Parts: sequence; C-alpha cells; structure tokens
Amino acid sequence: MAKPKVYVTRPLVPPYLEVLNEACEVEVRQAEAPPTREELRRALRDKDGLLCLLTERIDGEVMDAEPRLVVVSTMSVGYDHIDVAEATKRGIYVTYTPGVLTDATADFAWALLMASARRVAEADRFVRGGRWAIGWAPGFMLGVDVHGKTLGILGLGRIGQAVARRARGFGMRLLYYDVIRPPAEVEKSLDLEYMSLERLLRESEFLSIHVALTKETYHLIGEEQLRMMKRTAHLVNTSRGAVVDEEALARALKEGWIAGAGLDVFEKEPMDAGNPLIGLENVVLAPHVASASREARSKMAELAARNLVSVLKGEMPPHLVNAEVLAIRPLSQAKRT
Repeated sequence: MAKPKVYVTRPLVPPYLEVLNEACEVEVRQAEAPPTREELRRALRDKDGLLCLLTERIDGEVMDAEPRLVVVSTMSVGYDHIDVAEATKRGIYVTYTPGVLTDATADFAWALLMASARRVAEADRFVRGGRWAIGWAPGFMLGVDVHGKTLGILGLGRIGQAVARRARGFGMRLLYYDVIRPPAEVEKSLDLEYMSLERLLRESEFLSIHVALTKETYHLIGEEQLRMMKRTAHLVNTSRGAVVDEEALARALKEGWIAGAGLDVFEKEPMDAGNPLIGLENVVLAPHVASASREARSKMAELAARNLVSVLKGEMPPHLVNAEVLAIRPLSQAKRT
C-alpha cells in the first residue's frame, strides 16, 4: 500500500521528520513565512494530512481543497485558527499539542512579569542608547518588588498552575479566577484563593493571563476591567492577543490606569509599525515566543507529528480536539496505512 501523503507548512525543530517519514510521504514547505491561502489550497491537493501552525487559518474553504484530507494537526496548544466545527462535519480529525509547552510558557510569563516590574527592557534601551551618564543614583529607574506581592492568575489550566508554582518561591499571595474551578486539592497544594474576576482585578498587583481565545474571552480585558485594576498593577499576557482590548490597554498604559505590562501576543501579528504600544516605555513587547525554547519546540513538533501519524494509522491520537468526529468518521475509516 502506498504511504499517505502529508503537508507540513514550515520547517520545524527536529525530530518531527523522522516520525513522519516512518509512515508517510512528506512534503515540507521550506519558507519561514506562512503560506498564502491559495498556496495552502494548492499544496493540500492529493494530501491525506496537514501539519500546520497557529498562523495558518484552516477553515472550510481550505479543507475543501482536498476531499481526502482526514487529519489537521496543529503544532500549538491553541486551536482558534482552525474551524473545528467545519472539520468535524467533514470527518476531519483535529489534534493539538498541550502539555509539552507548559513550562517554557510559564517561564516566559515569569520573565515578562519580572521585566515589567523591574523595567529591564527600558533599562537595556537606556544603556544601548548612550544615555547612561551617572554611575548610580538612589532614585534612578525605580521598579517595584515582586516578592511578597499579590499575583492574580486569570485561567488556571496547565500553564496557569505552572505560573502559580513559580510564584510560591517569591512568597506571593496567589489569587485566581477561572470559569471551571479545579479540584480542591489543586487549590490547597498551590495555596490558591478563588475569587470573582472583578475582585481578582481589583486586588492583583500582577495579573497573568492564561485563557484560550473563544467568543466568551474575546476582549475579556477591556477598558472597564483595566480601570478596575490598581494604578500600580502590571499585566502579563502570554495567551492570545485578542483576549485583551489592545487599544484600551495602550490608553491604560499611557494614562496611568495601570503601571506596566509584558506582552507576548497581540491582536494582529506581526504588529503594525503604528501600533501605539510600540512608543510606550512601560510595556515589554515580545514577538510571540513564549514557547520558543529548543526543548519545548522540539517536543511540540514531535507531538504534532505523532498526533497526525496516529490518525493515519487508524489509532487514537494522543491529543484530539474534536471527539465528535469519531461518530462521523471512525478511526477505521480514517486509516490510510
């Protein structure tokens, strides 16, 4: 039997290719930039599987490019770029890569929090810009302490819990809000206090956001919510850009509703050159790299490959998004090897 054909939208971190080559005929697009929609549609013709990234919008139009397509595997923990309902209707399995990027993302959220609190990026620009004229001054470039402060965690999934574990070493008071509360033992083991979103915003000195982007979480943090926060508070977002109303956040930072922010995600990526956040000193900006450790990206790519190969072998993938698809196209019918 001929091997099933799969398309990978961009080169990934090894060893994903070894996993795919064992069972599939693989085409890897070599460009670093994401493919255009038309390029993607052309490439999918005669393919059984697609391994994509969060930068590719996979909707019904793309899926219809090839009726043979049975699996879309995304190398990401978020899957808001995939129309899961349309995939399910067509009997297409959608898989994702949770867990393996948890610690890398939590580490980076913490890096943004510290950088915002202690003005690290601002200090770096100051030195590189040749403006450092006095060796040391008692009131110069003052930031705020992190230890002993109150950290609010918005979204207590894997990454939110990992951030909480790191915060315990700083002796912080830990608050959280989530629409789904974890078991009581999780709250107890991490010394977490549950509260409403409004109270979380009012009491947090640092707010770290870890929710998926859905219709309910779009602009969850807008002007009303930002005005609830302390004027000394810092906001960190490593989830999805559209969870925060970027225009409102820019005004909040400029007008002093809050003290600072650390952002890895934005409503439009890459950012436009005219984005008002770029001109502000009290925000640390990163180009969506929270999971960008060699170890995490390698594990993500390998898991995305294993998810894809599992479906093509007629086996349950490690991480399936749309379990409903099993009733529409059983794994035995998805099998291509």
